[in-house]
Amino acid sequence: MNEDLIFGIGGMGFVLFILTLITIVAVVVISQVLKTSRAKVASMAELTRDEAYHKLAEEAISIHRKIAENQHKTVNDISEIKERINAMEKMLRDVE
Repeated sequence: MNEDLIFGIGGMGFVLFILTLITIVAVVVISQVLKTSRAKVASMAELTRDEAYHKLAEEAISIHRKIAENQHKTVNDISEIKERINAMEKMLRDVE
């Protein structure tokens, strides 16, 4: 009877040990899966943010080019107006 009791307690101890190991392994696996999924979500958010910054930079460059073109046109127009005013002043001086 003593041997049956010892084997029974030993068997229960072994089963508890195995269940504990299975629980530990399951907890570690689940935590790693959750960490991996969080990392994927974070990397996707970072990629989305980077794409938005890239698009914003492209828009800024495009707007900068348009502004530069408009400034160049304005400078040309002002130069043309200056030439016309100078010609009108010269013509008025000749008339006097």
